[in-house]
Amino acid sequence: MPTVPNPKRRGSEMRASDDASKATVRERVWDDLEDSGEARFPFPPHGRIPNYAGADDAADRLADQPEWEAATAIKANPDAPQLPVRRRALREGKTVYMAVPRLADEDCFLKLDPDELDDYDAATTVSGSAEHGEQIGPDAVDEIDLIVSGSVAVTESGGRIGKGEGYSDLEYAILRDLGLVDGSTTVATTIHERQLIDGPVEVGAHDVPMDLIVTPERVFRPGDHSGRDRPTGVDWELLDADRLEEIPVLQRLTER
Repeated sequence: MPTVPNPKRRGSEMRASDDASKATVRERVWDDLEDSGEARFPFPPHGRIPNYAGADDAADRLADQPEWEAATAIKANPDAPQLPVRRRALREGKTVYMAVPRLADEDCFLKLDPDELDDYDAATTVSGSAEHGEQIGPDAVDEIDLIVSGSVAVTESGGRIGKGEGYSDLEYAILRDLGLVDGSTTVATTIHERQLIDGPVEVGAHDVPMDLIVTPERVFRPGDHSGRDRPTGVDWELLDADRLEEIPVLQRLTER
């Protein structure tokens, strides 16, 4: 996909080297958002999915896309830059699902049903979702029409870099194993222009490529993900005994 020039983005700073590691890119993006003044609360941006100036505009641009308009059930991450995405979804009558922190409970999802909530603003915050949402097991989750992921950085070919804990990709794999998403389910992310990088970066077979990348200024559709297939389920070889013990839903899947 050709690069679209944008004067708000300093491409030399955001170009990934041929051997760029995820850790290197994370630190560079976090530093750049902070140094440029584009980072927003919570501070510092480091160690998290960073919030940024224009997150509301990116949410509005996402809501103009046909995948959003067609969706009735959305799985979203709980982080600050996607707060306007979650609120807009509820206001448009869409059900929002979020994973509980670290998938630590057997009922590992929170359901935000717009018909059951009185205060959408409170229900879509990190703390408010646990208070106002309904905690449910995977058997009670509807089929997901659209996934919205938070990112630290994304390549123009759709490679996503998260904050390094691996839960977003694991949540996708679990939903795939449960038959709640499939290969046609759109996976989107909303980011600042400075989080979009134009070079290669390390990605693994378990990393979920993005179908839709939305910034406050524009929309990218990477298409074929440069030949990479998306995960079809949990890669059990990547999970050690401690993680299997910590996540009850994984134990359920092994029993199946």
